[in-house]
Amino acid sequence: MYFESRIYPDIAALSEAALGDILRILKDAVAKRERFSIALAGGHTPAKLYALWAEKYKAQTPWSAVHVFFGDERFVPEDDLLSNYRMARETLLSQVSIPKENVHPMPTNFPSPEKAAEAYEVELRKYFGENTPAFDVQLLGLGVEGHTASLFPGSTALDDTQHWVDAVTVPAEPPQRLTLTPVVLNQGLNTFFLVAGANKREILKALRAEPDSEPSKFPVGRVRPARGVVWYMDEAAAG
Repeated sequence: MYFESRIYPDIAALSEAALGDILRILKDAVAKRERFSIALAGGHTPAKLYALWAEKYKAQTPWSAVHVFFGDERFVPEDDLLSNYRMARETLLSQVSIPKENVHPMPTNFPSPEKAAEAYEVELRKYFGENTPAFDVQLLGLGVEGHTASLFPGSTALDDTQHWVDAVTVPAEPPQRLTLTPVVLNQGLNTFFLVAGANKREILKALRAEPDSEPSKFPVGRVRPARGVVWYMDEAAAG
């Protein structure tokens, strides 16, 4: 798998570098189109970046032009400790002056995950129109078994070519989740993987060893937007 790797001493340096690139892309997008879209990821590593954004760079950000979406979500109430939206709200969104209507969480108040997935696709169409969404920036993580967003090995969502959002059952807690599909993730204008920790070394080694000419065995390797991807890694992960 093709890697553009950027390696930093620790998660703080990784977050600073990735955020600097996000803000540069944001500035350019607002200058050209007067708006900027970003799909956030859950997890410990992006939480550091969100907190940094709120603490050091919120005054430099034109929040009225920023639209925040999510790459995946656990099908739990929005105040649940496992909610990706809750984490992003506490670390970033509640700390800055982004208009409420510019925040687009995946809904979890529907009777079923399937209905929630349908509703989020409607929400995406309101912003992007009928063309497949292409986020200015999409942030993604990496699981030790090769998952990204809530696309796990063996997931039927990996082969879904019809939907933008799928309801999935995954081998993790909580099992019911919503996720963007590769249909969307492979349209990203800038795709940043944020990876930290020594427990990611083995999966990174396996990904590097995969030939570009064959489909990846891992969900993360199925995210191959034409514009490429950038991996921001700390030294512990990179090995």
